[in-house]
Amino acid sequence: MAASDKAARAKKNSDKGKGQRQPADEAKTRSNAAIVKSEIGFDIDDPKLPDHIADNALTAGGYPYDKKLKRKAYEKQLGELQFELVKLQTHIRKTGTRLVVLFEGRDSAGKGGCISRFMQHLNPRHARSVALPKPTEAERGQWYFQRYVPHLPTAGDITLFDRSWYNRAGVERVMGFADEAQVADFLRDAPEFEALLVQDGIKLFKIYLTIGRETQLERFHERRHDPLKQWKLSDIDLAALTKWDAYTKAQHDMFRFTHTPTAPWTAIRANDQRRARLECIRLVLTAFDYDDKDADAVGAIDPKLTGSTDALFFGS
Repeated sequence: MAASDKAARAKKNSDKGKGQRQPADEAKTRSNAAIVKSEIGFDIDDPKLPDHIADNALTAGGYPYDKKLKRKAYEKQLGELQFELVKLQTHIRKTGTRLVVLFEGRDSAGKGGCISRFMQHLNPRHARSVALPKPTEAERGQWYFQRYVPHLPTAGDITLFDRSWYNRAGVERVMGFADEAQVADFLRDAPEFEALLVQDGIKLFKIYLTIGRETQLERFHERRHDPLKQWKLSDIDLAALTKWDAYTKAQHDMFRFTHTPTAPWTAIRANDQRRARLECIRLVLTAFDYDDKDADAVGAIDPKLTGSTDALFFGS
């Protein structure tokens, strides 16, 4: 689609969405958007995305592909992988396995999309997504990990965390909701907490979705101007646009302290959301043996996109 067509569609969608946000919320968003423009020179309120961002959004941060996966190929692979997930859930129910998958990453990295495709055809009685709101006053007085423990699965169940206890290592650290001592305590304690989970038999996967700078800007711009996605754009998101380097440092520290043999991290390059969703599902499926597993349908993990190497952890 030409840039002029994208701009016209963005303006049309923006016009449709007028009146959907409360005036006070809209005024606050515009104020925060003005701060973003002042600090990094990006006008998120301009319905036309700058060409240099649009042109580099896919390949930003060293992404290895210059074209997105075609929809037809994506839908075929997704359907096959989701069928394998149903088989896996049957295996988990039969064996009493407890599966936990953490999805972490920068704002707009695509965590929700990966989780929704993972969950789409599973039995919701035994598979659920957890996205906790900000802690209550009582929870702020608890042991930090305590609020997450009740959401861990029982035998035969699956829990996917849309952000997790790693909020402390990322958002809370960068936005000043946790002080240096609290962050240091967390980075020391998280590996011990996770070791206890694994030793108790929980199958734990920690997935971090990485995206490039221009990718994030493009996605935030789309959220700002698409009325169906405006609810996704929060003041915290806008603040994140001015704190790219701080989030990078937090991400690197998190990998250094919490990537362990017992509970390793896996990074997935997620500039192309379609490929990232497939890789997330493949990562889990390849770790299990279950009845009637179709190895051809599961396929192989793409080492250009997925792994636990320094290049994937610290390259962008």
